[in-house]
Amino acid sequence: MLDRRWFSNDGPLVREFEAAVCAHLGVRHAVALCNATVGIEIASKALGLEGEVIVPSYTFVATAHALQWQGIKPVFCDIDPSTHNMDPDKIEGLVTPQTSGIVAVHVWGRPCDTAGIEKVARKHGLKVMYDASHAFGCSSKGRMIGGFGACEVFSFHATKFINCFEGGVVTTNDDELAGKMRLMRNFGFSGFDNVVYLGVNGKMSEVCAAMGLTNLEAMDGIVAANRRNYLAYCRELRAMDGISVVRYEEAERNNFQYVVVEVDPDACGRSRDEIVEALHSENVIARKYFWPGCHRMEPYCRTQPDAWRRLGQTERIAARVIVLPTGQTVVEETVRQVCRTIHKAVAR
Repeated sequence: MLDRRWFSNDGPLVREFEAAVCAHLGVRHAVALCNATVGIEIASKALGLEGEVIVPSYTFVATAHALQWQGIKPVFCDIDPSTHNMDPDKIEGLVTPQTSGIVAVHVWGRPCDTAGIEKVARKHGLKVMYDASHAFGCSSKGRMIGGFGACEVFSFHATKFINCFEGGVVTTNDDELAGKMRLMRNFGFSGFDNVVYLGVNGKMSEVCAAMGLTNLEAMDGIVAANRRNYLAYCRELRAMDGISVVRYEEAERNNFQYVVVEVDPDACGRSRDEIVEALHSENVIARKYFWPGCHRMEPYCRTQPDAWRRLGQTERIAARVIVLPTGQTVVEETVRQVCRTIHKAVAR
């Protein structure tokens, strides 16, 4: 990159990274962007989403913000407690004449019920896209996530197991949609002086693409480390009443990026928050994802104050989940120490 003196503006490393993503996921197009939030904004704009769009509340708030930022109302849908993903059976009751689409999320990298979601969408003429921020390298019924719906948006933020320092990509098999998004990420320029579309600055830089390519080369080792930690947590916590590790389907490809546990306070005698407090007291960075749900955050708690009434499973799961430390720098002894802290917290 330094030798070329080409740092941004659709450089050769960005194009190489896009091609590598396409090859890995088996899709026609990968549009690299500065981050996944801009990816959702550009994709939803290119799809012509407007009015109301149905989304889960159990997700990182960027999913909802990317819509609200464009004047689109996120209408929050409840989740299936067994998968933590949007429940297709709850979608139809939220459809109104103003509904233009559905943005579903593959939470923890476990695939949505894409067939169920898209069946409802076809019935009502809605467009579907997926927030696949957690799901790079994961599959659904043997098919790689990346080619479902009109498009899928991946995050390569520094916290993701494959990162570009900061970055995102939208994948699609739709030639026209990909062309629109490529224009939109560069102010609508077609050539040097010809602006043919409304656009923003959503480009990925060359240094971010280089980081992404390096991580893709190391992906198998990263996933192996994540899987090792996941299995270690499963072993250490399997005998604990009221503490259950969220499982990944071994028949599918997974990135094992997240180690997620659910706390049943009645069975273990401690609340999720008490266990998190105990972990934090030992400098264990455990997180209450996605607490308290988008519907409990601004501006949605003010503009949609009654949304919680239809989000019973979202509220229940958000009050029970802990995400535990993992990644290449976490070794099995660290996993044992974290689990000993959980055991002590429950025993007290």
